[in-house]
Amino acid sequence: MKLDVITLDGGKAGSVDLDDALFGLEPRADILQRVVRWQRNNAQQGTHKVKTRRETSYSTKKIYRQKGTGGARHGDRNAPIFRGGGIYKGPTPRSHGHDLPKKVRKLGLMHALSAKAAAGELVIIDAAAAEGKTAALAKQVSNLGWKRALVIDGAEVNEGFAQAARNIAGLDVLPTMGANVYDILKRDTLVITKAGVEALEARLK
Repeated sequence: MKLDVITLDGGKAGSVDLDDALFGLEPRADILQRVVRWQRNNAQQGTHKVKTRRETSYSTKKIYRQKGTGGARHGDRNAPIFRGGGIYKGPTPRSHGHDLPKKVRKLGLMHALSAKAAAGELVIIDAAAAEGKTAALAKQVSNLGWKRALVIDGAEVNEGFAQAARNIAGLDVLPTMGANVYDILKRDTLVITKAGVEALEARLK
């Protein structure tokens, strides 16, 4: 697959050959769903907690006598049936993460790249370099029509570009090793530098 390369100013900078094994696959929603679910579950803190019957602060004294009241035979005030009592089988701190084979994770990233290429939402730029000025980069991004974009650079992100992009709403910047399915699918436009393409091909082959 051949794609035109542009500069941040919108000019042409030649073309690049993309590997069909990475950018030419038929996207599979089931694989993408599995990887996104794995990512989001691993990111979930799992710190939700409620008080059980033994952790509430009421007295454990029997609230009224066992017989003769005409009511139910209750014990202490901490029972789940009472307002403010302990919660029965409520959430407790735990990990929501689960395992996913490395092959499936790798395949998911390849299908995410292919999905963006198939949808015409993949842009290749010559380099992601800036002088650290947010206003100048914001104007370039606006002229290119990127509203919700993810920029994937090479092994390291250009420091000036990262600084300039930090305060632009809807623009994320990641190095190649940070590229992941969730962030790719979340944005409307996927922007990859030439160095990022080479690094992705080396990572996924």
